[in-house]
Amino acid sequence: MRKEYDFSKGKRGAVIKSPGKTRITIMLDNDVIEAFRERAEKLGIGYQTAINEALRQHLKQDHEPLTVEKLREVLREELHA
Repeated sequence: MRKEYDFSKGKRGAVIKSPGKTRITIMLDNDVIEAFRERAEKLGIGYQTAINEALRQHLKQDHEPLTVEKLREVLREELHA
C-alpha cells in the first residue's frame, strides 16, 4: 500500500452506475424483506431483484375498479358458459 493516495478527483457514490436504475431508500417491514430473501434464495437471485420483479408483475396487472356493471357482466358470462 502507498503511504499517500490522491483522492482529489474522487467522487462519492456508487463506483459503477447501473443504467436504467435509480438508488432509493425505502422502509419495508422485516417480515416482507425476510419473505423476499427466502424466495430469492430459492430462485437463486438477489432479494432486491425479486422485489423488483414482484413490482413489475403488479404493474402489468389490470387494476380496473370492480363496479356493479362489471360484476354483472362477469356473472352473466359465467352463467352462460
